Amino acid sequence: MVEPADRPSAAGQRLSAPESFGVSTLEPGLRAPAQPPGRLVSIRVQMLDDTQEVFQISQRSPGKVLFDLVCVHLNLAEGDYFGLEYQDHRKMTVWLDLLKPTLKQIRRPKNTILRFVVKFFPPDHTQLSEELTRYLFALQIKHDLACGRLICNDTSAALMVSHIIQSEIGDFDETQSWQHLLHNKYLPDQDAIRDKITECHRKHVGQTPAVSDYQLLEIARRLEMYGVRLHPAKDREGTKLSLAVAHTGVLVFQGYTKINAFNWSKVRKLSFKRKRFLIKLRADPTQNAHHDTLEFAMASRDCCKIFWKICVEYHAFFRLFEEPKPKPKPILFTRGSSFRFSGRTQKQIIDYVKDSELKKVPFERKHSKILSNSGMSPQSSSFRVPKESAMSVQLADQPDSARLAHQAESNGSEEPPAAASSTNGFHDIPAAPGSDPIQSRQNHHGTGSAPDPQFLNPESPGSEDSPLGSPHVVVNGNGSVNGQGMGSTGILGTGHSPEGRLLSPLTSPLLTDAGCVRNDDEEEARRKKFPTDKAYFIAKELLTTERTYLKDLQVITESFQGVAGKDEAFPDSVKNLISASYDPVYKFHQGFLREVEQRLAQWEGRSNAHIKGDYQRIGDILLKNIQGLRQLTVHLQKHSECLVELERTCRSSRKAEALCRDFEQQRVCYLPFNIFLLRPLHRLLHYKLILERLCKHYPPTHDDFRDCRAALADISEMVLQLQGTMMKMENFQKLLELKKDLTGIDNLAFPGREFIRLGCLSKLSGKGLQQRMFFLFSDCLVYTSRGMTPSNQFKVHGQLPLYGMTIRESEEEWGVPHSFTLFGQRQSVVVAASCASEMERWVEDIRMAIDLAEQSSSPNTDLLSTSISDNKLSEDGGTELESEEELCGSRSSLERQGHRGNTTVHVCWHRNTSVSMVDFSVAVENQLSGNLLRKFKNSNGWQKLWVVFTNFSLFFYKSHQDDYPLASLPLLGYSVTVPSESENIHKDYVFKLHFKSHVYYFRSESEYTFERWMEVIRSATCSASRSLPSTRKDLY
Repeated sequence: MVEPADRPSAAGQRLSAPESFGVSTLEPGLRAPAQPPGRLVSIRVQMLDDTQEVFQISQRSPGKVLFDLVCVHLNLAEGDYFGLEYQDHRKMTVWLDLLKPTLKQIRRPKNTILRFVVKFFPPDHTQLSEELTRYLFALQIKHDLACGRLICNDTSAALMVSHIIQSEIGDFDETQSWQHLLHNKYLPDQDAIRDKITECHRKHVGQTPAVSDYQLLEIARRLEMYGVRLHPAKDREGTKLSLAVAHTGVLVFQGYTKINAFNWSKVRKLSFKRKRFLIKLRADPTQNAHHDTLEFAMASRDCCKIFWKICVEYHAFFRLFEEPKPKPKPILFTRGSSFRFSGRTQKQIIDYVKDSELKKVPFERKHSKILSNSGMSPQSSSFRVPKESAMSVQLADQPDSARLAHQAESNGSEEPPAAASSTNGFHDIPAAPGSDPIQSRQNHHGTGSAPDPQFLNPESPGSEDSPLGSPHVVVNGNGSVNGQGMGSTGILGTGHSPEGRLLSPLTSPLLTDAGCVRNDDEEEARRKKFPTDKAYFIAKELLTTERTYLKDLQVITESFQGVAGKDEAFPDSVKNLISASYDPVYKFHQGFLREVEQRLAQWEGRSNAHIKGDYQRIGDILLKNIQGLRQLTVHLQKHSECLVELERTCRSSRKAEALCRDFEQQRVCYLPFNIFLLRPLHRLLHYKLILERLCKHYPPTHDDFRDCRAALADISEMVLQLQGTMMKMENFQKLLELKKDLTGIDNLAFPGREFIRLGCLSKLSGKGLQQRMFFLFSDCLVYTSRGMTPSNQFKVHGQLPLYGMTIRESEEEWGVPHSFTLFGQRQSVVVAASCASEMERWVEDIRMAIDLAEQSSSPNTDLLSTSISDNKLSEDGGTELESEEELCGSRSSLERQGHRGNTTVHVCWHRNTSVSMVDFSVAVENQLSGNLLRKFKNSNGWQKLWVVFTNFSLFFYKSHQDDYPLASLPLLGYSVTVPSESENIHKDYVFKLHFKSHVYYFRSESEYTFERWMEVIRSATCSASRSLPSTRKDLY
């Protein structure tokens, strides 16, 4: 069926570069599509790598037969992103219609060359599951750059060309790279930026062709002209414009600048009449009716029809769930075009790849002179989660078996070897096409299930500082880079036999001696390499939380000091104080983290140390470093001074206050900045709890018990020494945070005032029950409502001094469930809680606060900056415009963070709950981080994310090396349970989070980590059911 123009090329062996391999997912020799009987005609097709192939089709065959032949020839599973274009007899470039006979469209097949090119450009290349698909997209970008269609600045052009060269010739060599640029044209004005290209190429050492494709697409997708095909037109005034279509809708360009966009959701109908192209918009009540139709004049009716067809296809491909059904043929006459989109929609492609067990077959890269290590390519393994630039990063903190199994699968082994069996349940993950939060959002829109906004990613996955999202290089135990050698474990580098010969990409490097059966000694050695002891997982918790802690310290030592250092208005005394107090702590913990990482690597068996059994412990490292940390006590004691001085500076200088406020809007500052300043004090509590768990686990005769007990004694002494400072600073920090959420209060952080509880209660007034936000302090009770300011602050309605207050349950008196009356010296207030347990907590805390106020020496302290009558809103004034649906709206929680719309106060308001200072203190102890697999209610695939639990929220990252979270999920109001049998979650260590209609499943790696995640999440979600300490001192 296939006759190549130049040389024979079997499926899976093509693109004329025998020394360069990748991975496809269709089997070679796939059966060609059936054709109707008739004479065979030869059709010539030019591929994206500029080779030409000849296909034999029946003269009656529709265009789909030819297109399927091309996809089968390429072993292309995601072929529907592509199309065949050609020049018709009018010299106009058109797409081959898959439903019409090919020869009715191509009148002179012998003189026509069809081009196989990308037709539909998805917004995010991570939606492409196959390495082959990304390779073909990269070839399309290369072609668009060369012909000047992809317009961009010199920096982006140089970066993209450098990745293309890296994929073709490998690592930078000055002579070779220069000669390669001289003999190959990648840009119309390439000579002008040749030096920039070579400079960028220097930075890609060790990068495989698959990674280069990934990075090339990452840069290209951010460009305004990515995937844009301009169609000349004019507006009503005769201004020359260009029309284009994208996944979002119809775009309007003037030159190469986009001046307008019409989203599919706003477009009611697209049509054309003669040479006028019409866009009919949905009615907008704010505008006149005659503005809902836009008209553009094109060169001819044929131009209009060509553009209209591609608009129809783009809309169907990206917006519909399945291929549209054909219209029934009319009996008498027809009206309008019968054209419709033919093929799978994007949703169908994603579902097909996700649900199919696709085998991997090697493919070749034209021009590439290096071996494409498909084991290092993003998404090339059966994991496909998370999609990130660094493939090794997702396995960096797993046992060696995980990485080796990952390489074996990536190299196309059809059966997982015995060595790849997993002990932690992470290695049998079904492929999920959408494997980062961006993909999750787009897939869920495509599948028709409502996406939960907490997981939506408003940002692109690259680094904030680098538009590339550059790959991280993971160095193995023997110092090899990117997995090119496996070091002293005896496992060979990918693609090499013991004799140094190149292996087939289908051969697993784990299978030696024809995959001989393991003996008992080998099995015992393998068992030792995969720790299952609880102590190992406790030590791993130390590692994961230490990584998060170091990132939090970077917010202070690098991010904040970098911003403050550039601002001359910020006092040098405060800069120096923060630097002197935190830099030594940060440097100390850098060394501590390195030691813990090295020990865990030895514990997991990533070196020969595990044979001796000397490194399956962590107490010696903890003891050594805690003794070193004691020498930093003088710095830890100054952290409270830093918090006080920073607040004093912000009060006295508006510029300093604006600097701190602007810094908190940055993505790296995912929590209120003052919380970061207290992290070193909180970390001492974490060490204490980890050591308590180790001492409880170990028998007294264990080698590690003595070191752990000594370290526990040292850290307990430090916690006791700093306990008073810690409690005062936590209260001070909470008052400062609440001050930002409240308007109408002067000097909330009053000496001697303690925060006790905040939350929602309904206040009974002449208009009935109205939702109010109450703040309970040690001297007064303040009630507020949600303000309409841009910062979403709460406006104070009034305050009730606690001195002399009495409280009485009044459910029977007023007929309102869970209500009670507060009798103050000036006024009385009737309030109602949402449930009996909530009422019980409020009554208990208010009574405790009344006792505290009675002991106070200053009972008449006023909070309000002006009189209540000046600030008080009418009790029936202003409906609250925001609701829980807004908190869970179309934007993610992080996107709203810039307006303080996702603080604890706002979450309590939307979810009608309350939080006490004891809850905050418990949350400080129950911080946790690590890798989890997440699954949505209506999806099949699990995706791996780095998850941090802190401040009553889960924060999601692609890896622990990311500087800022992709999204967050506030947990107040959520319930955590174990999935039931009816939910068909047939995996171990899975817990379920649900709130109203929002359901998420999370999967941990072991029983210990499962219990820890359940424990810490319950501390945030189930405060009503747990018994809290009577005083905060009991916590320590």
